[in-house]
Amino acid sequence: MRKAERHKLILREINLHNKVLSTDLSSLLKISDDTVRRDLKELAESGKVLKVHGGAASKSFVAPFNAQNEVYALMEKKKIAEKTLKLIRNNMVILTEGGTTILEFAKMIPDTLKVTFFTISPQVAITLSEHSNLDVITIGGKLNKNANLHIGASVINELADLKVDLCLLGANAFSSEEGLTDMDWEIVQVKKAIIRVSKKSAVLSISEKLNTVQRIRICDPNQITYLITELNPDDPLLTTYKKNDLQVL
Repeated sequence: MRKAERHKLILREINLHNKVLSTDLSSLLKISDDTVRRDLKELAESGKVLKVHGGAASKSFVAPFNAQNEVYALMEKKKIAEKTLKLIRNNMVILTEGGTTILEFAKMIPDTLKVTFFTISPQVAITLSEHSNLDVITIGGKLNKNANLHIGASVINELADLKVDLCLLGANAFSSEEGLTDMDWEIVQVKKAIIRVSKKSAVLSISEKLNTVQRIRICDPNQITYLITELNPDDPLLTTYKKNDLQVL
């Protein structure tokens, strides 16, 4: 496989899943660990990705406020954000994590809505705070710099005291068989805690992340109330998800 083709595939994986491990890229592309390290080094030096421990991360995911960082699948994420707004009603209590899709949702909230938001994402909190009728409360703790999310025991303990109407979750990977999965152990524990304290839960995911699986399970598909993608709900790709009693938007 030529270098240009490898770089294209690596960039797709990083943009799609926000972060990838070198070992996973080596297995996926059937190339040596040394080749992966060289490729990631070149991509990082050219400003296309960020090198992190064990792999690389998307620049738009780590630093979404930087206008120079192009958001992957932006139009699809805007469409998902618009659909998510249909679930929001006045006086709801909503709990969110972070990510570029949820940031697009936060930007779109109309000023007429009066909602209380809890979030583990500093960037989502800042974006929500621009709306005068929203009450915004951050759940603080150790900051995971690769995802800009608060993690750790203190966050999980704070979350345990909540009872919210709806949680909004991004997806690293989502499958009709394996459910919601991720690769970061600490982030997984926080997301599990978010789901436990939520009456209903929504996964916001571009369709490219469907039918993919990461190493650590967050929850089974039947623990999710809504799956929100950019696709028409009648799209054949979504058929297997409806069998799990998910409401597909």
